[in-house]
Amino acid sequence: MALKIWLDGRLVNEADAKISVFDHGLLYGDGVFEGIRVYNKRVFELEAHIDRLYQSAKGIRLEIPMSTSSLTSAAEETVKSNGIIDGYIRLVVTRGIGTLGINPFVCENPKVFIIADSIQLYPEELYETGMKIISATTVRNHPLSIPPQAKSLNYLNNILAKIEALDSNVPEAVMYNHEGYVAEATGDNVFIVRKGMVFTPPPESGGLEGITRNIVIGLARKEGLEVSEKNLTRFDLYVSDELFLTGTAAEVIGVVEIDGRVIGDGKPGPITKLLRKKFFEYAHGKEK
Repeated sequence: MALKIWLDGRLVNEADAKISVFDHGLLYGDGVFEGIRVYNKRVFELEAHIDRLYQSAKGIRLEIPMSTSSLTSAAEETVKSNGIIDGYIRLVVTRGIGTLGINPFVCENPKVFIIADSIQLYPEELYETGMKIISATTVRNHPLSIPPQAKSLNYLNNILAKIEALDSNVPEAVMYNHEGYVAEATGDNVFIVRKGMVFTPPPESGGLEGITRNIVIGLARKEGLEVSEKNLTRFDLYVSDELFLTGTAAEVIGVVEIDGRVIGDGKPGPITKLLRKKFFEYAHGKEK
């Protein structure tokens, strides 16, 4: 069945959902987006995602041409119209149609579109056995060049690191900032466990402050675990007892090897498993 795409204030058939080749989102990666999960027809943490979208837009001086309530309703309508039970929303705001120059202020009408579809997840077996990853040689963008807090359409930095991962026959790569500290993975946030404590890089390290990341921090603390946001080095990852990633698609997934170094006993650790279970319960409304 063809998808219904929300575009220009209404739902249109997938074949009619077209963007101009002069849109600066296409020409220059000038825009922002959010990826949002749908669990049992319920859009997950929609308010938090909408808030981050507007924050990202404000950070790059892009004015979203509709209210938060209207955009929220549009996302929910798109999910319902496509019969999505468990799936994914891609909510995108581009700078709009402009000239071949980079001046953003010639773009008078920002474009908003919403896609609701199925989602490509990691294989279930990977959650049981854990994944292998590498350290990327591609350095995370300097925070004074592109603000890491803005989830922008300019994703080339992450894509180059993803290519490194795929060339090494692994699904993910850890990216480090210009000071050598862990920033994030190409599409996920990074956590380690050391002597029963949970650590994750602070937002100022250059990674996106993930919605799933923040939920996992809260769930960990609710379980009585001590969580600290601190700068992590590659060495910290190598000697960790557990290493796991969090993200919209990944949820919580354990890492058992990085750069050929085995993490812990080579299996997802007990805290990783606990937090995966608690996140699943939270996402599906089964939290006790």
